[in-house]
Amino acid sequence: TAQGEGPRSLLPKDFLAALDGFEHRLDLDLIASAFRYSVEKHEGQKRASGEDYVTHCVEVAKILSEIDLDSVSIAASLLHDVVEDTDTTVDDIRVEFGEEVAIIVDGLTKLSRFEFSSIAERQAETYRKLLLSMARDARVILIKLADRLHNMRTLEHMPEEARERIALETREIYAPLAHRLGVGRVKWELEDLAFKFIEPEAYRGLVKTVKSKRRDREGLIRGMVESLRTE
Repeated sequence: TAQGEGPRSLLPKDFLAALDGFEHRLDLDLIASAFRYSVEKHEGQKRASGEDYVTHCVEVAKILSEIDLDSVSIAASLLHDVVEDTDTTVDDIRVEFGEEVAIIVDGLTKLSRFEFSSIAERQAETYRKLLLSMARDARVILIKLADRLHNMRTLEHMPEEARERIALETREIYAPLAHRLGVGRVKWELEDLAFKFIEPEAYRGLVKTVKSKRRDREGLIRGMVESLRTE
């Protein structure tokens, strides 16, 4: 970093907030360098939402920080699309960030080029096994899951015909992978978001029912809290 310019000053405030409490165990210099490199390489690229593409990379990195992944994983997540979407090569990543980051970015690039011909139930397990076998490092799959999670959070910006296909892939392939790797919070959110786009009417009905019973649930919880406080 430049003289007088620490890594914290280079990172977005919302990303630093996600690191609050455990940034001491992270290599912020590596993460800040990866962020700066990603900003430079993705300059001018936009998401379907109209946001700068690098915002997606930051959101993926935030998800990984929330599930306590290491500095190399977070740095690789910030770089996960630069080889696929820019003129950057894996060798460029290796020179800039080292072998470990390069291996993960290379694995993510290969996964991004894999297309599912079908997601019939009998084939879903085959695809999950194939994805796992393609990843030399389990962190590749974890970053891919975070990438898919943020894509699902912003799926409404995709063309309508693509939403159900992506949601079905998520439900049949990626949510079970998250379960297999023990990332429960990612699994349930992927499933909820897939449900939202696959069966929108049923989803809206369930949301309405849950909201209508919220006051009763909160009253019950308050009563339990008061009893516990008294005890």
